[in-house]
Amino acid sequence: MGPSVIEVRGLGKRYVLGQQQAAYGSLRDALVQAVRPRRGGRAARGETWALRDVDLTVHQGEALGLIGHNGAGKSTLLRILSRITDPTEGVVRTRGRIGVLLEVGTGFHPELTGRENIFLSGAVMGMTRSDIRRHYDDIVEFAGVERFLETPLKRYSSGMYLRLAFAVAAHLEPELMLVDEILAVGDIEFQRRCIERMSQLSHEGRTVVFVSHDLGAITRLCSRAAWLEHGRIRDDGEPKSIVRDYYSSLMSESGESHFEVQGAAGISHVALVDDDGGLLRSPPRGEPFSLQARVVTSERVPGLDLTMWLTAADGVRVVSETWSDQPDMPELAPAAGEHVVRLHVPPLLRAGDYTLGLWLGTGSHHFMTDGGALRFTVMPQPGDRQDWLTRSRAVQPEVSWSRAPADDRAG
Repeated sequence: MGPSVIEVRGLGKRYVLGQQQAAYGSLRDALVQAVRPRRGGRAARGETWALRDVDLTVHQGEALGLIGHNGAGKSTLLRILSRITDPTEGVVRTRGRIGVLLEVGTGFHPELTGRENIFLSGAVMGMTRSDIRRHYDDIVEFAGVERFLETPLKRYSSGMYLRLAFAVAAHLEPELMLVDEILAVGDIEFQRRCIERMSQLSHEGRTVVFVSHDLGAITRLCSRAAWLEHGRIRDDGEPKSIVRDYYSSLMSESGESHFEVQGAAGISHVALVDDDGGLLRSPPRGEPFSLQARVVTSERVPGLDLTMWLTAADGVRVVSETWSDQPDMPELAPAAGEHVVRLHVPPLLRAGDYTLGLWLGTGSHHFMTDGGALRFTVMPQPGDRQDWLTRSRAVQPEVSWSRAPADDRAG
């Protein structure tokens, strides 16, 4: 095992509820705060700990995956490691150059061109101009934005932003690479290339810390996983074992989940239902069912899209579908109001535990991402053999066999 690259001791991060001014802000924020009317005297204030008593050591060459509910503290931990925010208590030490990808275009300037931003980002990471030139062609090829290198970034799509940001962060030889859930907004091919690149970095002896709701990616990429719960590390160890235990803790038999909607769009309710819309707690193997989401909008949101995915207990994503995948689809939410959306799932799933993931957003804005929106169990049918049920397979569709005498004259 190599030397330690990250050392965290007694780490805690506290936020004050109702505090409107961030630890760092802009002149615009200060002016808005100064003229904003004060209502009803002093607002009720409290505090919450996003992280508490976290101890963690990560060694050179390790690929660490951070998993847990939304709000468990994963992104807060990455922001402290990347020195974007300071801890309230405890000690954090990192060694070596850090590559960071927490948001689309982190550290980029929208008025500069793609080429200029490559050199700017490299300089911020401590690279010399000759070092950046040495990797320049690889960055451009990976990002696939050669035609737009002299175009200001403010004219890039979110996908182009993401490709260039990842390409820069991953090719300027960081000793420590920090990646948040941001990869979820890329297409399947781009996600695959990113995973391969991070795996290559790990094999080269560099250290990767990766946050994702795609637990299959965690088990494929990472040599170690840490499970955060309510700001503390609940478990830490071999990824498949941690993912399995995490899924076991999430299993619910309610068949539905409720959410609070904030902003212009959100999902207030998700459920498993039958063909008549009746609630299903545990659908039986070999029978179809639907995933139903109640999408709530306070205004028309052009380009609003919804992705639903199902992940098995071993972290393998067995279903992943997006509203706009099908041709000639109407707008998901053509007007303000509530819209009931169903994804019909054919009888493919084998008996076992599953987790429903949700993403709601547009090409440039994300309203909701939840990899553990609903947990349920597909129950076996009476008479299913145990050895048949436990056989290794991703899905279990209804199949049939046939046999016929061989034609000796053939071939």
